[in-house]
Amino acid sequence: MKRIGQIAIFIVVLLFSTNIFALKEAEIKRSYHDSYNYEKMGNYKDAIKSLMLVYKNYPNTYTVNLRLGWLYYLWGKYANARSHYKAALKAIPGSIEAMLGLSLSLMAQGKWSEVEALMYKILTIDYYNYYGNLRLSIALRMQKKYDLAEKVDRKMLTLYPSDVNFLTELALALNAQGKKEKAYVIFNNILILDPKNVIAQSYIKR
Repeated sequence: MKRIGQIAIFIVVLLFSTNIFALKEAEIKRSYHDSYNYEKMGNYKDAIKSLMLVYKNYPNTYTVNLRLGWLYYLWGKYANARSHYKAALKAIPGSIEAMLGLSLSLMAQGKWSEVEALMYKILTIDYYNYYGNLRLSIALRMQKKYDLAEKVDRKMLTLYPSDVNFLTELALALNAQGKKEKAYVIFNNILILDPKNVIAQSYIKR
C-alpha cells in the first residue's frame, strides 16, 4: 500500500509539473504573438513590452534577446538594441544573424570601424556572406577606403554579376577614386536593371 501511495503521489506531481510547463509555453507563445502583432502596427514600445515576461524569466537566452535587439533597432533605441544583440551573441557566439542585427545599430550610428571589424568576423565564418560583404563594402567606403571597398564589390559581382546593390557600391567606390567614366558606365547599366534607382539617377544627372 505504501508503495502504491508513493507511485500515486509521483504521478500527481508529474502531471502538475507538465501543466506548469504547458502554461509557460502558452505564455511564451502569447507574448511572441502579441509582439509580432504590435510590430506590424509599428507600435514597437508595446511589442517590446509584450516580451518582458519572457525576458524576465529567461534574460540570457538567445531568441528573446535577438527579438528585443531587432525591436529596439526599429524603435531607434540603438544602445538598447546593441545590448540585446550582444547578449544574443554571448548565448551563441557564432551567430551570423545576431552579428548582422548588431551591425544595423552600429550603421545607424555611423560607427563604421566597428561595422568593418564585425563584418570581417562574419567573413571568417562565411566568406561570401551576402550582407556581410555588402555592409563591409559600405563601411569601407564610408571610411574612404575606396580601393578596399572596390575589391569587395568585384569579388561579390563575380557571384552576382547583375546585383544592383554591389553594382551601386562599385560605382560609388570608383567615382570616389576619380574613375568617373567607369562609374558613369556602371550607373547607366544600373538604370537598365533598375530604372528608378535614385542613386544612379542622381549621379547621371550630374
